[in-house]
Order: sequence, then structure tokens, then C-alpha cells
Amino acid sequence: MLLSLLCAVALLLSAPNAWSQSESTTRAQGPVPVADLAEELLGAVVNISTSQRVSGRRSTPLPNLPEGSPFEEFFEDFFNDDSDRDGPSRENSLGSGFVIDPEGIVVTNNHVISGADDIDVIMTDGRSFPAEVIGRDEATDLAVLRIVPDTPLQAVSFGNSDDLRIGDWVLAIGNPFGLGGSVSLGIVSAMNRNIGAGPYDSFIQTDAAINRGNSGGPLFDLNGSVIGVNTAILSPNGRSVGVGFAIPAATVETIVTQLIDFGETRRGLLGVNIQEVTPDLVESLQLDRPRGALVSVVNDGGPADEAGIERGDVIVRFNNRAINVYSDLPARVAQIAPGTEVPVEVIRRGESLSLTVVLALRDGEGGEAAVIEPGPEPVSLLGMELSTVEEAYELGFEMDEGATGAVVTVVFSDGPAAAKDIQPGTLILEVGQQVVETPQDVVDRVDALREEGRSQILMLVQDNEGQSQFVALSAD
Repeated sequence: MLLSLLCAVALLLSAPNAWSQSESTTRAQGPVPVADLAEELLGAVVNISTSQRVSGRRSTPLPNLPEGSPFEEFFEDFFNDDSDRDGPSRENSLGSGFVIDPEGIVVTNNHVISGADDIDVIMTDGRSFPAEVIGRDEATDLAVLRIVPDTPLQAVSFGNSDDLRIGDWVLAIGNPFGLGGSVSLGIVSAMNRNIGAGPYDSFIQTDAAINRGNSGGPLFDLNGSVIGVNTAILSPNGRSVGVGFAIPAATVETIVTQLIDFGETRRGLLGVNIQEVTPDLVESLQLDRPRGALVSVVNDGGPADEAGIERGDVIVRFNNRAINVYSDLPARVAQIAPGTEVPVEVIRRGESLSLTVVLALRDGEGGEAAVIEPGPEPVSLLGMELSTVEEAYELGFEMDEGATGAVVTVVFSDGPAAAKDIQPGTLILEVGQQVVETPQDVVDRVDALREEGRSQILMLVQDNEGQSQFVALSAD
């Protein structure tokens, strides 16, 4: 009995130490072991060195040093070498890229090679090859290079970025600050980020360390597939603060394939203008929450028009993928080749409709929203005064020929219209998703919506520059 008791005490005393050793071992290994994976992938990631011939004085700025600093004279000598002050010089930059074809096809960012006279791709084993540009796309900041290697290269393939979830582990490999193949580990912090970089913003956000020189390098999942191209960082000091952005592989693969096949991009065109579904529009659009892309203009005769998409529809799914925020839609459309039939789901006046659209070839020419016909009578409501198109023209407002609707001629500073920044000269085209042709139509429709108990009045308006968008005005 005494022996059993002593053994039990010994186990209790040793247990915390055993747990501590186990926890210590786990912590020493880190959250995810990636050494083997990194070793497998490093050979496919390359450094990209570019140079550009410039003329005139040296463009490198002198560091901001305190006046009278003992280093001032040294830096002046270093940065202002008289030998080439007035002659031509070369500017060099470094970035990253990755091989997708053993025969020498390399993907990088367009901004890494933009303006370069010479481009060299440097392998991890030190070999260097001159590169030619197969194609580039400024809108998505992607470029494809070709080199001619002496032996087949190690290559990597694209994964499915649509399967990524917030919290998934990812691996970034690149050339930060010109240091060569560097590996950093992190997680997916967010998806579908819009950072104002262009028309197809829909970035993967990661806290894996990304710095200058990482641009164009791959972001891998733990299967070793490329699920993004590291492109930008958000930082007050130009260094990684754990907020980096990568172009999703779903976008990259489509653009890269087109650049290889055609030397240019051939994006699909849907033929609509869209806007964000803000919380104050939810009730009027009969949605359960802010989501999707609100169609403010349907180009006459375009793919969306032919498919039956209407102004005021909210596109919530495109090609069987959810449109969570309006910026998702341009990126989704750009990933699909012209001529492709695509299923589209829209919410129209609270009902879900399934449509099919055949995308056209984007050529940079936008259509105009259809317009209606004139009528009389000025009225006041919702903090604004309305007139017919003819009356507005007589008052000095510039109106497009054939324009119809109710024209805002006065906006009162303390009313609902002013709160939504509606300006004099704005043309009201629809109220509650019904076309209005006169100011009286606006009054009648607003009264009807108030009787239905609506607290927000949804209007389609066209500003002085011809841009249309939906706004929701308080009915009070």
C-alpha cells in the first residue's frame, strides 16, 4: 500500500515536467514545419534584375542628414560622383519571379520590369539568363518573360485560390532587398481585398513577410502550389508590417495563359456599370444583407442586355461563384474568355433569377444608359426642388439631347438629398426601381413607397458627368 502511494506521488510530481518538455518540443518546431517544402520550391523562384539607361544627373537622392553631420561630406562624395554627373547612367532594380515551364517561361509583376532596357533572370544556383518580354498587363500588374536555359528548369504550377480560407497557412518566397531566395511563413489574413490598385482589385491579404524585392514572387499553399503573386504591401515606412497583398492565382493563370497565347489580354465584357450595395440600400433592394454588385447601367445591346439583366438588379453569383462585394465582379469577368456562356444569378425586387450571359470582347468602349422622354411641373420633396428637363434647360442647366426624368434644380442644405451629396443638375431616372418621366412621377412614387412603410427611398440618379448610380434617401 505504501509502495503504491509513493508511486502515485512520483507520477504527479513528474507529470508537469513531462508536459512542459512536450510543450517545449512543440514550440521549438513552430506552428507548421515547412523546411522540406521550402527546399523543394526554392529552385523555381528566381531573382529578376533590370536596368534602364537614363541621361543627365544622377537621380539617387542624398539621404536626409542633419546639417553639419560628420557623415554629410562622405555621402555627398558617394552620391554625387562627378565622373558621370552630366553623362548617361543606368538605374538598376531587383524583383522576384517564378518558373511555370521548364523550357523557360517566367511570371512576375509588370512593375518589376516596366521601363527596363535589359532584364536578367537569375536562378538560385547563380546562373543568369537574359529575358525577353512575352507580354504584360498593366491592369492586373502581371508580366510573362521567356528565357533560354541550357538545361530544363524546375517549375511550379498554379493551385486553386478559390479554395483558400482565412487562416490557411501560406509561404512567400522572393528576393527582399536583393538578398536572394528568402522564405517567410504566415496565414491568409483576408480575401477579396480592394486596395485601389486598379479595376480588378481583389487581393489575397497575408501576414507572411513581404518587402521590397518580393514583388512578382509566388505565394504558395502548403501543397506547394502557387495560389498568388506577391504584389504590394501596406506600410507607413516601406517595410513589412504584416499587411501584404497577392494577386489570386485564379486571375494570374487566366492572364498568363492569354499573354502566352496572344501576347496580350483578351478579357470578357459583361456590359454593365455597377456600384456597391451599401447598408442603406438593403431595404429598398429587398436583400437580407449588403452583398453583390448593384447594376446602375446596362449598356444597350451589350451581353448583359441580351441576357435580360436589368438596371437595379443585384448580381449575387457569377459563373457559379458568389459575388460578396461589388469589386469581386470585374475580377470574375476578367478571368473568363470572350464568347463563353456564363451562368448569372441576380436578385430583382426580392426574387432570385437565373440567367445566362455570353461575354463579349472588351474593347474599352462603354455604352450609354438608355433614356426616356420629357414632361412638365416643378415640385419640392426630400430636400430638393425638381423641374422638367425643358424647364431646367431654360434655367441654364446643360442637359443632354433627349434626356428625360426629373432634374434637381435646388438642393436644401439640411435635407435628405444634401446628406447624399446630390447636386443641382442631377437627373432622377428611377424611383423605387420604376422609371420616372416627370417630377410628378417622382412625387407619386415616393408617396406610394411611404404608404408601403419604406424608410428609405431608392433612386437611380445621373450626375452632371453622365454617371449613373443608385442612392437611398431617407423618407422622413
